[in-house]
Amino acid sequence: MLTRRNALLGAITATAATMAVPVAARSDTLSTSNYRVPLRHLPRRVEVPADFQPGVIYAVNAQHQLYWVDVPGQAIRYVMAIGAEGRALTGAAVIRRKVIQPSWRPTLSMIEAEPEIYARFRDGLPGGHPMNPLGAAALYLYRGNRDTLYRIHGTPQPWTMGRSFSSGCLRLVNEHILDLYARVPLGTPVLVI
Repeated sequence: MLTRRNALLGAITATAATMAVPVAARSDTLSTSNYRVPLRHLPRRVEVPADFQPGVIYAVNAQHQLYWVDVPGQAIRYVMAIGAEGRALTGAAVIRRKVIQPSWRPTLSMIEAEPEIYARFRDGLPGGHPMNPLGAAALYLYRGNRDTLYRIHGTPQPWTMGRSFSSGCLRLVNEHILDLYARVPLGTPVLVI
């Protein structure tokens, strides 16, 4: 059955291939690993469907791609990691807070679901800590005045890009979140499909 979502996904796939120009040539990462980001994961300027509105971030979970639409018909495409099955954010939100080197504390539900991973961090980690999963920067997503507890953020694990890996947030390579952070203002709408 053809739905609006399937039509959008098809249109994005078709147009993204026609105009894939790298935005940044850097393929290193701010993490302490020796991992080099593959060229196919670098941010690229791409064409997007005409109904993608400028000033909006579109995150397409099925493609593991995030689009910052800055001009009509075009966007900067970032490869992202998303939440593991059943944990991925969907729907609309708005960026209400932006932080460089954010501190992090696991949510109670994260600790309850995976105490072997998160219980030792219940008091949190400061910004800049090498194990802080928010990485270099975070964009905080709200619905109305309520914090969703989901973020678009960096990661100390850049090799997870293109995978369904996290506890639910949208992750970008640290350099890529810093690039997006500099481009988007507070109040930017985010649509996760």
